[in-house]
Amino acid sequence: MSYNPGYGQPQQGYGAPGGQPGYAPPGGLEMGHGPYPSVGPGGGISPQVQQWFQAVDKDRSGFITASELKAALVNAQGQTFSENACNLMIGMFDKDRSGHMNLEEFDKLYTYVNQWLAVFKTYDSDQSGSIDESELGTALTQMGFRFSPEFVTFLSKRCDNGKISVDNFIVLCVQIQRFTEAFRVRDKEQNGTVTIGFEDFLNIALSCTI
Repeated sequence: MSYNPGYGQPQQGYGAPGGQPGYAPPGGLEMGHGPYPSVGPGGGISPQVQQWFQAVDKDRSGFITASELKAALVNAQGQTFSENACNLMIGMFDKDRSGHMNLEEFDKLYTYVNQWLAVFKTYDSDQSGSIDESELGTALTQMGFRFSPEFVTFLSKRCDNGKISVDNFIVLCVQIQRFTEAFRVRDKEQNGTVTIGFEDFLNIALSCTI
């Protein structure tokens, strides 16, 4: 299998435009509104992230589940994020398949999601909660990915009427990032090409989309 993903990664410095973020959980705590204070004094997790974690961890278990994340996140239309988006966000760092994440894992997710939402809001200039195919391609390029126009069209067509909602965008970002990480591990020469067995391919595909 040959594929050149561009190896895009979230970068510090993605700024969010001013105005209403539109993506806030109860209590006024916001995701998608830079800068991103994921590192606190002494290199630890910042108090803001710890506060966010505690607000989402309703049962005080010390872990966050997809249902707790879904109850906390609100999109630009005042609706909760989709169950699929929340499951994928949890699964991105849930390496032991426990179905939940701890504070350290949540801190990583917090950084990724904030940066993704900041990029999304840059192109959602009218705060409608959706972007079009052209804006999606530009957003992905800003994130460091080099995708062909045909592939961007394919991604866009997976969404309703070619309009990419914030939920759609998060799902795409999580899936692309997980596939990229799996690809990079197998790309020993770092040249954008891998040889992969069928079962290994199925393992990647299933683990990155569920």
